[in-house]
Amino acid sequence: MQHNVLILDFGSQYTQLIARRVRELNIFCEILPYNNLPEDLSTFHAVILSGSPFSVRSEEALHPDLTNIKGKLPLLAVCYGAQYLAHFHGGEVAPSSTREYGRANLNYIKENEALLKGIELNSQVWMSHSDTIKTLPTNGVLLASTKDVANAAYKIEGEQTYAIQFHPEVYHSTDGAQLLKNFLVDIAGVAQDFTPKAFVEDIISDLREKIKDDKVVLALSGGVDSTVAAVLLHRAIGKNLYCIFVNNGLLRKNEFHNVLEQYKGMNLNVKGVDASERFLTALKGLEDPELKRKAIGKAFIEVFDDEAKLIEDVTWLAQGTIYPDVIESISVKGPSATIKSHHNVGGLPDFMKLKIVEPLRMLFKDEVRRVGASLGIDPELLGRHPFPGPGLSIRILGDITAEKVSLLQEVDAVFINGLKEHGLYDQVWQAGAILLPVNSVGVMGDERTYEKVVALRAVASTDGMTADWVHLPYEFLMEISNQIINKVKGVNRVVYDISSKPPATIEWE
Repeated sequence: MQHNVLILDFGSQYTQLIARRVRELNIFCEILPYNNLPEDLSTFHAVILSGSPFSVRSEEALHPDLTNIKGKLPLLAVCYGAQYLAHFHGGEVAPSSTREYGRANLNYIKENEALLKGIELNSQVWMSHSDTIKTLPTNGVLLASTKDVANAAYKIEGEQTYAIQFHPEVYHSTDGAQLLKNFLVDIAGVAQDFTPKAFVEDIISDLREKIKDDKVVLALSGGVDSTVAAVLLHRAIGKNLYCIFVNNGLLRKNEFHNVLEQYKGMNLNVKGVDASERFLTALKGLEDPELKRKAIGKAFIEVFDDEAKLIEDVTWLAQGTIYPDVIESISVKGPSATIKSHHNVGGLPDFMKLKIVEPLRMLFKDEVRRVGASLGIDPELLGRHPFPGPGLSIRILGDITAEKVSLLQEVDAVFINGLKEHGLYDQVWQAGAILLPVNSVGVMGDERTYEKVVALRAVASTDGMTADWVHLPYEFLMEISNQIINKVKGVNRVVYDISSKPPATIEWE
């Protein structure tokens, strides 16, 4: 990619948001830990320093090497970055008298400053810090203040170095996008040429150069990421792409057949492999979520390896890894703590001896969908909700049996079809049903029942990193509950999950 913007991550919860806001300006950017600078900075046209939970005054302060950045490349320092430049370059940072968190308004803006072009007095910004900049660094020039933060923005005279104490990337900073555009486009001169069409052209060219005449095998899941990856690879290498769609017996109702039918019209070289019995056997008696995931992963590797060996001279494994997976694996403090073991990052075991190719590894989920649309992929397929790799096994709490899978498939079908019929499906990021290891007393007709409880889950999100439960209409939930209890034998109670991520995860296991 041309015209890169480098975002140095100091561990802020908002770092991904900075990247998203930059991408929304059609500017390509990438996030790297503050202590993992690339040796060659020549491809970067601007650098942004993120915020951080650390204090620049503490022994744990994070120290970036800015030798080849400050004064040499356009630099925007946000929050911790602004404090770092002040504290270690002739200024002073001290504890705030009160923690400065939340909305504030700019009550002073220096006139005719490029960084603040188009931003009016009283513009709302978002603060999130417990230290404050008391004295500006050497050659610092004040650009903006709020009622409680005298040095809310400044620049370094003689450099293209700017610093802001607030967060332009969050929604609450009403002119944040304008400020980022001012810095990146007007000051740094970065071109706004990162579009789906440009990405497709670049990545297809890169794939052809990297893969040449080699053969590539790809595990299709029927989801958005693997499908878009498959179409990109097919455009690049044609018949040398071999796609395998494995039925692990844990898919949604009729999904194996329906997805294979959908792929037929896309001219992809897809082979369907029904390994349901193998997976259910591997899961027999397992209740712990991680053990279930590992059993599924092992069975998948075995099936996939068997199928890959039937294709002569395969040298590449393609994966639908996307950017949030990559970011989580290169966090500031090393790889993120394992929440659950189903991300693509890392590939398959060494014994498969395949090189990895990941066409989408620099894209967020919404960008993958836009790229898919530019490739002409069916909007219905692009709009599909994410579905976990381990399938319904992690939506069945406790041990897995064929009977439980069948029951949950029926419940899930009622819920998902209901969302579609009521025009609610596209308002939801991800939805599904969970079979609880709980029996509930009920009454059907004049008879007492003691049957299963299911929970329905529907969340709104942009990329799955955070999520909130969806306020589905009560009338809809009532109708779906009635349908499930009346149509699915073995269920007599339905509940709705109203937990957000964090602290809960989207899936229950």
